[in-house]
Amino acid sequence: MKALRWHGARDLRLEDVAEPPEPMPHEAVVEVSWCGVCGTDLHEFLEGPHMIRSGPHPFTGASPPLALGHELSGTVVALGAPAPGVEVGDRVTADPCWRCGVCYWCTRGEYHLCPQGGSVGLASPGAFAERVTVPLAGLTRLPDNVDDGMAAVAEPLAVGLHAVTRAGLRPGDNVLVLGGGPIGVAVVLAARLAGVAGLYVSEPLAGRREMLLGLGVTEAFDPRETDVRREVFLRTGRIGPDAVFDATGVPGLASQAVAIVRRGGRAVLAGVGHGSVEFDMGQLVFYERSVLGTLGYNFDIPRVIDLMSTGRLDASALITGRFELAAGAAVFEDLVADRARHLKVLLTPKGL
Repeated sequence: MKALRWHGARDLRLEDVAEPPEPMPHEAVVEVSWCGVCGTDLHEFLEGPHMIRSGPHPFTGASPPLALGHELSGTVVALGAPAPGVEVGDRVTADPCWRCGVCYWCTRGEYHLCPQGGSVGLASPGAFAERVTVPLAGLTRLPDNVDDGMAAVAEPLAVGLHAVTRAGLRPGDNVLVLGGGPIGVAVVLAARLAGVAGLYVSEPLAGRREMLLGLGVTEAFDPRETDVRREVFLRTGRIGPDAVFDATGVPGLASQAVAIVRRGGRAVLAGVGHGSVEFDMGQLVFYERSVLGTLGYNFDIPRVIDLMSTGRLDASALITGRFELAAGAAVFEDLVADRARHLKVLLTPKGL
């Protein structure tokens, strides 16, 4: 079969590779319909390895070169064991988190924190391929009214839903989101579902600000021209936002999140970043602010599919490009060259 494999930084190759083997009891094989390009994929492409290990992964045994891609939809072609509610031939999306199932965190239901865990497309061959092996426990059957393209963005939407859940947002809260990329949009959509009153975004790209206003954002600021902290402070009765989400992973913005959030509020770090962050301890202790890390999702993908199916969550604005897998290497180069051009790009091995 064809697969778009990562060999190293700036080295993606469309190659002929072996079909996935028969799945083990904790695995399933899915024929891929669509797979989204994640910011994590772009980081690995640009300057990896970051989350990809140079040697065999301790749980999956996989090592580079391997196909990227973990935001997927497709059709089940093989099951390693019976899966409640899912049969061969069903359309599905998949939670791509590998987990051991027996450690302290897995037995508490916190499988996304499993020390042996990893993700499809980083710890094992991913879904930029015709077929992919995924965790059996992560399969979610798709309702008829959720198409394959939308199902492929359930994974990034689940990141936003998990972050909002971690933040404990309540109806009437005021929220600021730093960054209007895919994760920022996912946080915005989830915050709307939580019933927030004021929903503000800091985003330098004009096109993204306009799109966010169409999604119900109260106001979108250009941080290059506006003192975002001051403006949100004034718009919230000189109190400040109840929660500030950093959706970028940029260390400096994580520090800003702590400085902007109201006394007693929550700074939520939802972007995958690298490097160190400095905080003024006084801003945390004297004002009793909390800093929360949020990683991926934890049983959140089925919740997203239910929200899509019932019409409460429309994420069609998130998808801005669809391309064939064969064009994948060029698509990655284009995304790196002009990040403002797209929000979420999907690749398909089936042809357009």
